Formats: sequence, C-alpha cells, structure tokens
Amino acid sequence: MESSAGADPEPGALDLPLDAHLHTDLSHDADVPIDVYAAEARRRGVREIAITDHLDFDPRDPNHALGDHRNRERIVREAAARWDGSPEIRFGVEITYERRLEGQIRDYLGTHAYDYVIGSVHLSDRQPLGRPGADTWARAEGFRGASAWYWEEVEGLVRSGLFHTLGHLDVIRRWLHPILGAMDPAEHADLYERVLRSLVDTGVALEINSSGLRHAHGEMYPPPGVVRRFSELGGERIVAGSDAHRAHHFAFGLPQAYAAIEAVRITRLTFGDSERPTAVLA
Repeated sequence: MESSAGADPEPGALDLPLDAHLHTDLSHDADVPIDVYAAEARRRGVREIAITDHLDFDPRDPNHALGDHRNRERIVREAAARWDGSPEIRFGVEITYERRLEGQIRDYLGTHAYDYVIGSVHLSDRQPLGRPGADTWARAEGFRGASAWYWEEVEGLVRSGLFHTLGHLDVIRRWLHPILGAMDPAEHADLYERVLRSLVDTGVALEINSSGLRHAHGEMYPPPGVVRRFSELGGERIVAGSDAHRAHHFAFGLPQAYAAIEAVRITRLTFGDSERPTAVLA
C-alpha cells in the first residue's frame, strides 16, 4: 500500500474536491478495504472522501449487527492518520430511516458522533416492494401508487432534523424499473416538489448520487432536472457522492454529478456542518 504524504495525482486525474458516499467492507453489501478507496482517491485526484458505511436499526436488517461505532471510528481515524491528508478521510455513516424507528435513531445520534450523517430510505421486506407478490401489486398500482410509501418516508426523514444529507433521492426508480420500466421525473413533479421544499425549509442537503449512472435506467439520483428545480426553489445545500460498494465504483459518474451542480451555479458543497468550494466554480 502506498500511503506516503504529498504524492501527486496521475495525469488526467479528476481533480474533484470530495466523494461523500463510500461503503467499505464494514457494510454487508460492500467488499472494499478503506485503503483501496484512499489509494484511488490519491491516484485520481479526489481530495477528500467520506466513509459512510450502512447502519440499520431493525434487528432483521443486515447492517444492524455491524454497527460497532467505536470499531468503525477507530478504523477510519487510523486510516486518516496513515494517509496524512492526501486524501482527507472523514468518518461518516449512512443510516436507514424508517419513521417507526425515528426515536431509536434520535437516541443513537444523541450519543454517537460522526463527521457526516446521511439519511436514506432503503428497500426491505417491511415495505410493499419487498414482499411476495410485489411485481403484481406494482403493476396494478402504477408508479404513483407503488412509490407512495417511499415519498412519505423520505419527507419524514427530511423533517426529522436528524441528518446532514438526504441520500439518493428517487432511488425508488431503480426498484421499480424492472417492473414498470423507466419513469419520467417530469411526469411526477409534484412528488419531488414536496421533498425539495422540505429540504429548502429544513436546510438538509441534497445529495447528487451518481450510482444511478451504473444502474439500468442510467440516471443520477436525482437527475439534473430535479437539481435545477431544487435551485429554483432556493436550495443551496448540496453534495455529491458515488455510493461506491466495489473498488471500480469509486468516483463513477462523479464528474456528471459535479456538472449538475455547476449547471445551477451552486459554488459550495455542504458537507456535514461545514462547506467546501466546488471544484468547478470555486
């Protein structure tokens, strides 16, 4: 492992300030040691990374048993010391939000500190799309009916005040795509509108999550048109992440995410309780 301080990125590197959403082998669905991400960040010119492994609060979920805060923090802080600021490595978490578990999440975050906290809604067998017969049900309901539970949970997440950032807004498109095909966000603008207004009202940051570019529908979460509407509503708090779970996912599509930020003339990333200049408009 190369970890000497001050090494220059390779020619043609991305030269981006931050990848704010990365999963290591401390998440059940990822297999990447933290130093692999750090080496990729240095090689490709990504100056700062956030390790945001999953944490679930229902004992039936796979990341419930992986939530040893002390061990997680030790691993991340030791890596940060090894890489000596090149890249900067931050200790984050991606928490699965469910309204029924909000009290547990609130109690936990009251006693466990992170540099950066993403709140996300994920699929489970407690939601309609995770149950037997989901395909038949979704076809009968159509996109609006089959996604209603998701939008309600997302608005609860934003309004809870527990999180720095809303993770992968409209990832419901990924889950419905194999059943209903591509969904046009413009046809469901009202569903986005409530969430975007909630983000503006609360100051929770909108994540531009580039992982959708490697999924079947081929669009970010959310796509550029939704980012534009966020800006039109007065939204300024924004961040970008690749949501990598494999080494080759690192920074995948991240330049497109930053391009969407540049297009709406937002010049600062909101990362936790602080801000960073964007690479393109700083």
